[in-house]
Amino acid sequence: MKEAAARIKINKLLENAGWRFFADAKGPANIRLEPSVTVKTQDLDALGENFEKSSKGFIDFLLLNEKSFPFIVLEAKAEDKNPLVGKEQARKYAKSQNCRFVILSNGNLHYFWDLERGNPYVITAFPTPTSVTGYQKSVPDPKRLIEEVIDDDYVVLTQRPGYLSEAAWKNEAERPRFIEINSLRFLRPYQKKAIVAIQQTVKKGSDRFLLEMATGTGKTLTAAAIIKLFLRTGNARRVLFLVDRLELEDQALKAFKKVLANDYKSVIYKENRDDWRHAEIVVTTVQSLLFNNKYQQLFSPTDFDLVISDEAHRSIGGNARAVFDYFIGYKLGLTATPRDYLKKFSKDTPTTKDPREFERRLLLDTYRTFGCDDGQPTYRYSLLDGVKDGFLINPTVVDARSEVTTQLLSDSGFVAQFKDENGDDQEEAYKQREFEKRFFSPATNQLFCKIFLENALRDPISGEIGKSIVFAVSQNHAAKLAQVLNEMADRMFPGKYSSDFAVQVTSQVDGAQQHTINFTNNNLLGSANFIPTYKTSKARVCVTVGMKRWWPPTAN
Repeated sequence: MKEAAARIKINKLLENAGWRFFADAKGPANIRLEPSVTVKTQDLDALGENFEKSSKGFIDFLLLNEKSFPFIVLEAKAEDKNPLVGKEQARKYAKSQNCRFVILSNGNLHYFWDLERGNPYVITAFPTPTSVTGYQKSVPDPKRLIEEVIDDDYVVLTQRPGYLSEAAWKNEAERPRFIEINSLRFLRPYQKKAIVAIQQTVKKGSDRFLLEMATGTGKTLTAAAIIKLFLRTGNARRVLFLVDRLELEDQALKAFKKVLANDYKSVIYKENRDDWRHAEIVVTTVQSLLFNNKYQQLFSPTDFDLVISDEAHRSIGGNARAVFDYFIGYKLGLTATPRDYLKKFSKDTPTTKDPREFERRLLLDTYRTFGCDDGQPTYRYSLLDGVKDGFLINPTVVDARSEVTTQLLSDSGFVAQFKDENGDDQEEAYKQREFEKRFFSPATNQLFCKIFLENALRDPISGEIGKSIVFAVSQNHAAKLAQVLNEMADRMFPGKYSSDFAVQVTSQVDGAQQHTINFTNNNLLGSANFIPTYKTSKARVCVTVGMKRWWPPTAN
């Protein structure tokens, strides 16, 4: 029967979450059936025959806290019924028992409902007693969150000795006296607007937000201010910050420690597996939680009150969505990929060969996930906005085409003629996407590197090539480009670099993650090539794969 099947599933879910029908070595029974239904061990499964009905009315599960007081009402329905049909009945019963929490379930679909927070949330597992006990300590106060004043110094980057303030940096005469700078110390106007947009969205009753901010505009710093907003106003007890790459994990932790260390503790989960419950901010990769379904085994849906997804359209795509959906509470997505990226893409004639088709699906799904069904994010600060306000520099496009690249971009592609093993003349056409994957052109790579070196911006103090990132199409391609750049640098700057000008930073290279950290901190492969007292990385170019930003922008 549908009732019996639902009951068996619900019993199993309760057991997996640590709830007990009977006392055991772990503690006393913390499940009671209402109203006044007595259950014996041998009768437990039989109860499922028609668990919604009894001579004394409907049967609900009443889950008890550690002191055996009513804690959570679990309203169980048959498999063929939507569990939400029991919503009002459960609310009434919960209030009569002085319970704040309700679970609605038909064995397949489950909702967790905090009567003080608004609407029921879909959950994929039942919360543990310990988790809900901690969750109960956080009493949401949206009004306080909405009215919190966000000043310029709401979060401030730590200033270390020897750093030049942003105001002093504008004085050109003062620059040579300092060897390090910290160009961002206070929240910028657009960052404060992003936070206010979150507050206004909460005021409208929503708990999902999406910030679309261009690369280099300080999404992580903005996220830190939002985290402080939720923690400080009591609307979050613990925050989960999800990233999709190890490099971003370490980068986020360092950023949070710089601005929030005095008030809150931040940890990377895998490094502090026994310590995360004592931290307010937990940073981790989606992949580490997905491994062996760790997120279900080690966490409860109520362990985090705010979940932030960095690079949202990647960190909630595919299997990663299961992790994101598992936790209840406020959800914030961060992305640098503008929706306008797709404005010239025809969704009526999609093709799986066009990489924008996959990107389109991810972005559309991302907007819906964060409550932006109309395609408008909670707040947007584009590249053009940043350029207009003087915080970003518009990219400069340099024409570096060659005869080969011109043909690769043509409809017919580049046609290569060769002789086969039998000595017969053959020809094969290659398209743009096959460049450096199936078709190799040393001359073209030489041209690209030459154009880059001729047009690269120079460090304003030392005059050497500015720190740069070059993106290759494969790891093999990255190795070639690094070699070409090093050879050219030796000719341009004799005796300066000794093959340290360009460095391949990909997964096949040992210590690649540390390379990214050293590059950011201006000490990759040493320092002081041109001016002994000026701290800047000896390696000037990192060659990596894929159009993803690995490092935060630096001033030198």
